[in-house]
Amino acid sequence: MLVEERGTRTRRRTAPTKGDLRERAILDAAEQQLDSVGADGMTVATIAQEAGITRGALYFYFGSKNEVLAALVERTVTKLRTEVDEVDAAAAAPGDAVRQGIAQTARMWREHGTVMRTAVELSPSVPAIDQAWRSAVVALADTMAGVAERAGLPSGTAAEVATALVWMTERVFYQAFVADSSLDDAAATLTRVWLAALGLAA
Repeated sequence: MLVEERGTRTRRRTAPTKGDLRERAILDAAEQQLDSVGADGMTVATIAQEAGITRGALYFYFGSKNEVLAALVERTVTKLRTEVDEVDAAAAAPGDAVRQGIAQTARMWREHGTVMRTAVELSPSVPAIDQAWRSAVVALADTMAGVAERAGLPSGTAAEVATALVWMTERVFYQAFVADSSLDDAAATLTRVWLAALGLAA
């Protein structure tokens, strides 16, 4: 958005607006609710109360609890995609990209596991969440297909292998989180499988 500054000069506003901050507070409150009472226990009213606003104010931004959850999933997976892309861009070798990408994914499950779990469990019944989650998987698979190609796999094979491995990664971390098992152990196992599948040294 351009705002006027001293006559004809303009500059781009970079600070978040009041609406941006309110929406962020709602999503933060929703994540806190997921951590404390879970998706089934939270309502629009409890999210609004956690955020310190009225239900009417929340409805100005989101039409339902599922819309809040879909936006929360979108925010979380966007952060994951960005971090994995940054790892890939910075990694000098395919093996490093694999190790660091899985480590980043494990960290996201550690920090935002309830959101990730909710995405997996509600995707079959909430189309907006399914779209956000699947788009994240596709984007991550595209990034990792590039890693697989750099490791020596042919283009078509690289895409197929990366897609299968990304879905496997989702399932392994989900099961570890639900079972309260070690995410570090899951990451170590996944790293070995990825490296073996791409023909890279462990």
